[in-house]
Order: sequence, then structure tokens, then C-alpha cells
Amino acid sequence: MKTNQFSFDLPQRLIAQKPSDRRGESRLIVLNRSSGSYVHSSMKAFPDFVEKETLIVVNNSRVRKARLFGTSETGGRVEFLLVKKISDTKWTAMVTKKKKQRRGKKYIFPGGIAGEIAEDLGDLRSIQFSNTVDDVYLDSYGHIPLPPYIKREDTEEDWSRYQTIYAQKTGSTAAPTAGLHFTNAILDSIKEKGIRIVPVTLHVGMGTFIPVRAENVEDHKMHEEEYEISKETAEEINEAKKTGKKILAVGTTSTRTLESAWTTEGIKPGRGKTNLFIYPGYQFKVVDQMLTNFHTPDSSLIILVSAFAGTENIKRAYQEAVREEYRFFSYGDAMFIR
Repeated sequence: MKTNQFSFDLPQRLIAQKPSDRRGESRLIVLNRSSGSYVHSSMKAFPDFVEKETLIVVNNSRVRKARLFGTSETGGRVEFLLVKKISDTKWTAMVTKKKKQRRGKKYIFPGGIAGEIAEDLGDLRSIQFSNTVDDVYLDSYGHIPLPPYIKREDTEEDWSRYQTIYAQKTGSTAAPTAGLHFTNAILDSIKEKGIRIVPVTLHVGMGTFIPVRAENVEDHKMHEEEYEISKETAEEINEAKKTGKKILAVGTTSTRTLESAWTTEGIKPGRGKTNLFIYPGYQFKVVDQMLTNFHTPDSSLIILVSAFAGTENIKRAYQEAVREEYRFFSYGDAMFIR
């Protein structure tokens, strides 16, 4: 299966550069994955499309201010996206112009902290800092890790709008963006129908947003990401599956978490790591419905939703979204696949 099957033409003007004026006011395509038919709606109407016998699963990971700018010994400005904490003073990170950022190269970071590249890890570098770099430090000196297709600096508004309203556990280097559409009013409307909402945690890292560079889809390797499912959430999901309730995953990260944690006895609670790559031909074991954003071409995310809804259905829905000038990607509009 060729990766370029998941390409599409997108006018630059449709790439959302900022969030909607008010949270929860995004547009919504509702796609029937059996028939391929779709209707246009809005996130405010989303609760009307959710059946009463449904369990909704959200990712409650919180985005950290993981972007740091360091100054090299030659005076160059280098961007580091911290991915995983190894110790209080050591992280793995994605680095701009990575071929130039070799082992032993030194930098000065905000607050007078020094840093040195300790290892070349391929797509990543490990950075040894002279002092503790934790969330307290990052809250003071870090930046929200907006995706590279957002061509502006981050602002204070991003600190709230690039987080879901139910975010609790800090650890992501990108937002679980399908959840950005929810407001308390939308959640209340869902709960008023007697629909339960339960959390899982997947800390979004390289596995989610590194592009698929392989010519053949099957050759792509996902980076590991950490997830956690509580005993209470696992019990609710397993009971829902036994009683025939539909499982609605909010976002591709919730989807991958559930599919990764499935065993012959049901969802297994606890912590785990996943590098699950879902592409057409995959048989979904847990997820019946999905709320998701519009994803970048040739990404593991558009490949995942194509596996879920059917490649041709997704192509037609994306073509319709372009024709109707929906907003795309992280701060863009949404799709409910049912």
C-alpha cells in the first residue's frame, strides 16, 4: 500500500492558524462509515448525534510547554522540542537543523541553564542540562509546542486553547486535538442524555506526529508513546462491550490507547507503551465511533481514520471539506465518524 494514496491537495488558506473565536463553535462533518454518506453540522449539535447507548472515551493528557530555545556557542538560535524526561536534568528532544546538532554541542537556555547534546538518537537527541528542567521551569521559560504548519509564535491564548478543558495529567508534546472542541455546555448536554464519559491518558509524542516517510505504508515504524487506563475506566469499557453499548473514542490517541490495551479478556487497566500503527486492513476490536479532526496528508493519522472509515469515504469527505472551506488540522474543524 503506497503512502501517497493518502495525499490530498489543500489550499494554504484552509490551514487554521488560530482557534475559532469561541471554543465549541467549529463546524462538523458527520460521516456514516457504512454508507459513505455525510451531513454538515456543528460541534454545538454534536450531542444530538450521539446515541444514548454510548460510552465516550477521552484523552485527559495535558500539553506541557515543551518548546525551548537555546543559543549555541556560535550565537545561533536552536529550537528544542522536549519529548521524554529521562531524569531531572536529561531529556530526549527533537531539534531543528538536527544534522548540525551533534554530540558535545553546547547551548545556553533561558534562566542561565546550560545544555549539551549527549547522544544522537536518529530523529531525536538526548540533552544533558546543568540544572533541573521540570514543568515548573518549563511553565516559566517554555513555549506551547504549536505544530510547524501554524506560522506564528505562540501566545497566552494558546496556553488555554491548545488544551482540552478536561486535561489533567501533564506529559504531551502535542494536543489531543479532537478534544479541543468540547465546552462544559457540550459535555453537560451529553451527560443530560445519560451518556457516560470516561478518561484514558496517552501522552502525545513522536508516535503521533512524525510523518510517514516510507514509500510503502507497511514499512513505517511508530515511536512508542506511554498510556494509562484506570481500573474504573477499564471496567466501564468492558461492561459497555458486554452489554452492546457503542464505544465512541474522542481522537486518534484515545483510539490507539483502547486498541493497544485490548486483550482476549477485555481492556487491561494499568500503564503501558504503544507503537501501534493502524492502517487499512486493521480490525478494530474496541472502537465503534470516532470524533476526530482533519489530518495532514500522508500522516499516520489520516491513515488511521482511513482504516476506520474506509479510504474512499475519507477521500470524499475530505474533498467535501475542502470544497466547503472547512478549517483543517489542529485548530480546525471536526469530523464525527459513526
